[in-house]
Amino acid sequence: MTDFPFDAVGFDLDGTLLDTFRDLGAAVNHALELGGFDPVPIGASKDLIGGGAKIMLAQAVDAQGGMPDEDFRKLYKKMLGYYSEHNAVHSAPYPHAREVVAELSARGVKVAVVTNKFEEFAHSILTQLDFIAPFETVIGGDSMGKGANGKYLSKPHPQPVIEAQKRCGGGTFAFVGDSTYDVKAAHGAGVPVIAAAYGYCDKPPYELGGDAVIDSLDGLISALEGL
Repeated sequence: MTDFPFDAVGFDLDGTLLDTFRDLGAAVNHALELGGFDPVPIGASKDLIGGGAKIMLAQAVDAQGGMPDEDFRKLYKKMLGYYSEHNAVHSAPYPHAREVVAELSARGVKVAVVTNKFEEFAHSILTQLDFIAPFETVIGGDSMGKGANGKYLSKPHPQPVIEAQKRCGGGTFAFVGDSTYDVKAAHGAGVPVIAAAYGYCDKPPYELGGDAVIDSLDGLISALEGL
């Protein structure tokens, strides 16, 4: 179909394409245990995912009194090491994720992933779930390198979304995500964004600032057509 309004669609990963909080929560609790902290309820990890694994661990540690920066860096590395070996144990695509990506591809629409998860982890999980093939590119939180402030150019910075649009051919582009990080990155890149109300939203879905809101991925095609 040639009348579809977008040449390409970008997706956030955690809380948008994949339900990953159980594996992320297990990694956080593994690190907390190593650091002598109490574990946090696995479900609580949903509220911390948008900013990436480092922020997840930092908030959990700070809530229990914190620790020196150097010790935290060591603990964070241990968490990443654990997660690299256990990142697709419980994670799975959301309902309709495979179908909607396949339908977009069948319409000639290119699809991309833009996540704050490290690119290596994103590739690993999608590969293990046999869900890597449809995507034109996978851009992680470390893919764009670091800015002048020494921090990775990850969402809410618009550069990853801009790069995804470029890698998909530079045509009309829309983004789908579940957090303020996604909305700010998309709007900063000058592209419309659909908020995934079923995800790990860090605000009530209708307050995220998306151009449309979907309750399930089976509503994505019609939402895109309505933009």
